[in-house]
Amino acid sequence: MKKYVLGIDIGTSGTKTILVDDQGCVAASKTIEYPMETPKPGWTQQDPADWWNAAVGSVKAVLEKAQVPTEDILAIGLSGQMHGMVALDEHNEVVRPAILWNDQRTGKQCEEITAAAGGLDALLRLTNNRMLTGYTGGKILWMRENEPENYAKTRVVFNPKDYIRYKLTGRIATEVSDASGTGLFNVRERTWSYALMDKLNLPRSLFPECVESYEVAGTVTEEVAALTGLRAGLPVTAGGGDAVIQTTGTGLVRQGVLGVVIGTSGVVAMGLDGYKENKGGELQVFCNNAKHLWHAMGVTLAAGGSYRWYRDTLCKEEMAEAARTGRNVYDIMGEAAEKVAPGCGGLIFLPYLSGERCPHNDSDARGVFYGLGLEHSKGAMTRAVMEGVTFSLRDVSERIYAMDEGIQPEKVIISGGGAMSPLWRQIAADVFNLPVVTVSGSGEGGAYGAALVAGVGVGLWPDLVEASKVLHEETVTLPIPENVEVYNKVYALYDKLYLALKDSFCELTRIK
Repeated sequence: MKKYVLGIDIGTSGTKTILVDDQGCVAASKTIEYPMETPKPGWTQQDPADWWNAAVGSVKAVLEKAQVPTEDILAIGLSGQMHGMVALDEHNEVVRPAILWNDQRTGKQCEEITAAAGGLDALLRLTNNRMLTGYTGGKILWMRENEPENYAKTRVVFNPKDYIRYKLTGRIATEVSDASGTGLFNVRERTWSYALMDKLNLPRSLFPECVESYEVAGTVTEEVAALTGLRAGLPVTAGGGDAVIQTTGTGLVRQGVLGVVIGTSGVVAMGLDGYKENKGGELQVFCNNAKHLWHAMGVTLAAGGSYRWYRDTLCKEEMAEAARTGRNVYDIMGEAAEKVAPGCGGLIFLPYLSGERCPHNDSDARGVFYGLGLEHSKGAMTRAVMEGVTFSLRDVSERIYAMDEGIQPEKVIISGGGAMSPLWRQIAADVFNLPVVTVSGSGEGGAYGAALVAGVGVGLWPDLVEASKVLHEETVTLPIPENVEVYNKVYALYDKLYLALKDSFCELTRIK
C-alpha cells in the first residue's frame, strides 16, 4: 500500500500544494495565486489571509483530485518565501500586512543593525551573514521606527510558512533554515543570536521557538480537518525556507554537488558537510534542512529576468511569430543563438539590470553589452545574454569553492525556466566545465523539498540522502572541451568588467 506526504509551498505569486508518494511520484498538484501590494516604490507586502485561503483551497483540490485515503497521508511539509515579516499580537491576530523578501524599504535599518553589532566583521561573528535589505531584522526595526503603534502590539514575529503552520496546528514556532534568513540567527550554533537582539534592544520573547526542519512541529487541528478534509492529528513538520528547501528537493544535500536555479533571479547553492565561515559576507550561509549540515548560496538578481527583459524589449518579431504559429518564443530565440559560436565573437553581457546582490552587493550596478560591433547579429546578442547570466552564476560558484579548499564540485543540478533550454544547459556545462543534470521533481519547486523533508520527519525515509534517491536524472549534458577553453578566456575578461565599471555605475546613478 502506497504512503504519501503533502508538500505546501507559500510562494510570492501563489501557493502550491502537491501530494507525493513513497516512490517520489507526484500524485496531484494545485496552485492558487494571489496579489502582491506595492503601496510605494520599492515596497512589497501581502495579506497572510491570502496565503491561508490559498493553502486551504489547494489542499482541498489536491485531495479531491488524488482520491487517496487520508490515513495513507503521513505528514505535511512546508516551504515558503523567506525573510518576510509576519507580526502577531497577543491574540495571535495579524498586526499588519506581511513585508516581503523583495521589499527595499529597510536600507537605513540595515546600516543601523550593522553599526550596533560593531561593524560588518562583528556582525558576521554573530550571525555569519551581512544584514541585507530583504532580511527580516531590518523590517522589525523599520516597524519600530515608523509604525510604533504596530510594534507595540506585536508579540511574536515569524516567517510566512510559519504562519501557515500556526493556522494548521495552533503552534507558534519556526525552524533553522528560515530563521537563518532573518539576519538575527546564530548560524554556527543553530540558535537565535540573543547577543545581537540585546544590542538592538529587541525583546527575546519576540522570536518563537526554533526547531530543526524535519521535526514534527504540530498536528492538524479538528477545526482544520473539517475545513480541508485532512485527518485531525496529521503531523506537520517544521519545513524550510524556499531558497534552501527547493534545492533539497533536487537532491542537493551533501557537499560537492552544485545547484543552479535559473528563474527570474539566479541561485547558486551547495550543501555543506560542516559549518563554514562566510568571509566578507559575500554569500548567504544558512542552516540546511538536515541536522549538522549547512547551506551556502548566492543570489543574482536578474538571471532569467535578464532574458525576459531582452525578449520583451528587443524580440518583438519573435514574439509575433510565436503568437502566429503557437511556438514557444524562447525556442525561436534559441534557434538564432545556436547559430552563433561560443563567446559571441567578443560580445559580453553584464546582467546587472536590477543592480546586484552577489557577488557584488551593489544597487548601482547596471546591465551592459560590452564589445558590440557591426559584425554582431541579434542571435549573437541573444546568446550573449544567456552566456552573461551563466558567467554571473559561475562568479557566485567561485565564492562557494573559495570557502574551503576541500570543496570539489562533481556536477551541477540545474532547474528553473532556463533549465528547459538545451542550449542554455550546454552553455552551463561549458562555462562550469561540469556535467549539468536535470532531475525529476525539480519543476515542483519548494513543495517537493518540503514533501521529502516531511517524509524524513515521520520515518518514511531514514534521512534526506535516502529520500533524495527517489529522484532520477532526466537529462545529462557534458562539457565540450573546445567550448570550455573559449569560455575560460571570455570569463576571465567578464570577471574584470565589474571592477572596471564600478565607479562609472555610481556616477551614472548620480546623473539620473
